[in-house]
Parts: sequence; structure tokens; C-alpha cells
Amino acid sequence: MPSKIFSAAITGLDAQIIEVEVRTSSGLRKFEIVGLPDKSVQEAKERVGSAIDSSGLVSPHRQSVKVLVSLAPADLKKEGSQYDLPIALGYLIASKDIRIDPQNRVFLGELALDGRLRPIKGAVSFAIACREKGIGEIVLPEANAGEAGLIDGIRAIGVKTLAQAIAYLEGRIEIEPTITKAVEQPANQYLLNDLGMISGQEASKRALQIVAAGGHNLSMWGPPGTGKTLLAKALPTVLPPLAFSESLEVTKIYSVCGQLCSDSPLVTARPFRAPHHTSSEAALIGGGNPPKPGEITLAHRGVLFLDEFPEFRRDTLEALRQPIEEGTINVLRAKHNLSLPARFMLVLASNPCPCGNYGNPEKRCTCSNSQISMYRKKLSGPLMDRIDLFINVPAIKYDKLAHTDFDEKNCSARIMESVCQARKVQSERFGRATTNAEMSIAQVKKYCAIDKGSEQLLRAAVDSGKLSARGYHRVLKVSRTIADLAGSENITLVHISEALAYRPQGIFA
Repeated sequence: MPSKIFSAAITGLDAQIIEVEVRTSSGLRKFEIVGLPDKSVQEAKERVGSAIDSSGLVSPHRQSVKVLVSLAPADLKKEGSQYDLPIALGYLIASKDIRIDPQNRVFLGELALDGRLRPIKGAVSFAIACREKGIGEIVLPEANAGEAGLIDGIRAIGVKTLAQAIAYLEGRIEIEPTITKAVEQPANQYLLNDLGMISGQEASKRALQIVAAGGHNLSMWGPPGTGKTLLAKALPTVLPPLAFSESLEVTKIYSVCGQLCSDSPLVTARPFRAPHHTSSEAALIGGGNPPKPGEITLAHRGVLFLDEFPEFRRDTLEALRQPIEEGTINVLRAKHNLSLPARFMLVLASNPCPCGNYGNPEKRCTCSNSQISMYRKKLSGPLMDRIDLFINVPAIKYDKLAHTDFDEKNCSARIMESVCQARKVQSERFGRATTNAEMSIAQVKKYCAIDKGSEQLLRAAVDSGKLSARGYHRVLKVSRTIADLAGSENITLVHISEALAYRPQGIFA
């Protein structure tokens, strides 16, 4: 009679329960794993044998026994090392070396040769899958218990070794389930990037306030060294804190990718991702074999910053178009079909030309016309049309640069206060935690009514060809955000005028 024990596998960001069946029989020594295991799962038999031996029990490699391990469903490829613990326990149950009840439990963990349990990826997803399937307990490495303890209704039992896991299951020791509570992020976590410490650039700070309040996309251009990167890094300091549901979404992503901080299993700060311009398309949007989340998914509910974005490959940039619109990325492969979240704020920074001095009255541009033309070809119309605000970040004069006083008027704390108030208005308007940038066409028509003066201004912009249909709706969304920051129920001509001022100018026109 084979033993049956439950484990789990990661598919994208979600987990699927896996049945681990183990049958033992007398005969020539043999240990076989079936059910589409990859190399790391195949190697489990060596780790399991050594860990059982180190735990004071008889290893299958030291006796004449045939061991067959079946991982079901058989048509799902099994990857990773989290099956070590369930395979070891399944073998010990089948060989009658231990007597335990594995029902209503899921087991996960990689075994070291001495029987220790090493951390695994995706503990949050595993715990969520247990709750959805009505399984009450998850036994996993102690290092991952904090992640699993975030999920209500699940007993997260963290164990250090295989021997300790057996002792707990046999009732010889007690282990209290881990319960993790959300810890609020310190108020000074971004102190070094406070907007009040950046000299000048008042217009850019105003744009950041609008971007943060409405969840809009931003493009900055200007000569090198004017503070574009510094402004982008300061954006998280004015964003509202993550709600617990949002924190759980982000934590799940980082847990699957193995990027969670061991000291804080819950991600409470909004992500800020800044991939290098040499990043591949798969690294940016996700992919590989098996498919893994890319930078746009790691930036979910936060900021994706592309510095010197014209240096990125054009096909890589064009791949951003669908995620920007839909907030998800569909990764389709011959054997995989994944939908990954990608609700991020895109911030772009670029120079006006390769040398950075085009249009600068103080310095001569050394680029040829062909170089400037090739540089601008990276900035495709469809991609630029998906950006809400365009701002020029000019060079700063010495008087402002040498001014060392803290800018109280434009400090992060003050701007965040107005941003949080605007976000609260949006939550009440839509009945859920969402932003103006996420409005559908129907919602734009409902919540972005304008007066006759504003209508005439927009009519002139559209009829002149300066504003596309998509650009028209983005102007209305930005206007709605500006009105929310001003505490105005209605969108006025002033709000529309400011929103139009942020449309493409200069090299983007």
C-alpha cells in the first residue's frame, strides 16, 4: 500500500497542490521518481537518502529496496527542491519507519545532506493555495514560516531539521504556529531621497505630485546631471503606504522570485525597480523556461524607472505597451500560459540627444543629424502616447544649487499628505482602492465632465493633430487628478490647461 502525502508546485505566481505517492518493495536497490520531474527533483533521491541517514533512520540507499515516487498530476512539470521533505516523509511512512497522520497538511522543504531544512521560494503562494483547498496546516522550513504566517486560517509550522519534523508529527514535541503581523514602515525610510533636499526643480516636483496622486506615467528629459535620476528615486517618498492587500500581492511576487528579506517577510514599501538598459526583453517583461516574473511584475504597485531609456532596445520598449494599458502581462509559451500582474507607474528619463547637449544654449551639441535621428527613433509614437506627463528638467543655476536650506514647501512629507488626500477621494469615487490612471473609457465619461471653455481648448488640440484619441483621454485623467489635488469636484479650464502643458514638447513633439 503506497503512502500519500501532499506538497505543492509553483505555476507562475500561484501554487498547485501536488500528491506525493511513495511505494516500497523488496528487490534490487532502486530509487525512481516519476511525474515529469526536472533535474533538481531527480537529484532529490540523493539528498533524501543522506538526510534520512543523518537523522538516525535507515536510508533506502543502505538496504535492498525498490522505491517508486509518483508526483501527481503527472502532466505538470515539477521543478525546484521543495519536494525533498515530502518525499522523505513519504518513504518513511511507506517503509513503516514512522507512524504519522499526514492528512490535512502540506509539506515543503529542501533537505541538506545532514538533515537540515533549507529555505524555499514561494511560501506565501503555498499558504494561499492551502487556504483555498481547505488544508489547515503547512509544514515548511523555519526560515519561511514568517511568510506563510501572513495568511489567516493557516497553521504555519516552521521546522529546522527532518528529525524535528518527525518528532513534531509523532507528537513528541510541540511547535507553535508562526503568526506574522504587518509592521508599519518607518517614516524616515527614504530620508536621503526627500524631495526637500533637492535644489530647485519646483516644476518637476509639482509633476511628481500629480504622478503620485493619480498613478500616472512620467517622462523626463534634459541635459545630463540636472537631477532626473534623483527626482525619480524620490518618487517613492511621496507615494501613499501600501494597503495590506497590496502588500500581500507584492510579497507573493517577491516570495516566488526568492527576493524577500528574511528580517521582514511582508513587503510594506512600494517597489522601486531600475533595470539597466542592457536588460533583455525576457528580463523586463518576464519569460524564460520556465517563465519567471520580469521587472514590470516586480514593480507591481510601485515604480518602474528606465534611466536613459532610448538606450534600451526598441523591441524591449515596445513590449511595454500592453502592460501599461492593461496592468497585466500575458506570457505565452508552447507549454505555458501565464498572466502576471504589472500595475506599475512608468518613469522614463532621457537626454535630448546622445551627447546630451541638443538645444542647450551654453554647450554645443556634437551629435550629427543622423545620430539624433536614430536616437529619437527609439521614442515611438504609440509608446509615447501612453505616457501621461512630459517634463523638461533644465540645468540649475549656481544660486539655487548652492542654496542648502531644506525646501519645506516641497518636502516629501507635505506632498505625500496631499497625495494621500487625493487618493482617498479617488477610493471614495470608485468604491475601491484605485487611481485615476486606471479609469476605463466609461469612467472617464462619467467622472471627467468638462465645461465649454475646456471643451473648446481640447477641441483645438485634437483637431490640430497634436492630441490623439488616447492622448485626449489621458489629458482628462490627468485633469481629474489635478482637480482632486485642488479639492475641486469639477474639472475647470485651469486644470485642463495644466494637463495640456504636460503633453509632449520639444524633442517629443
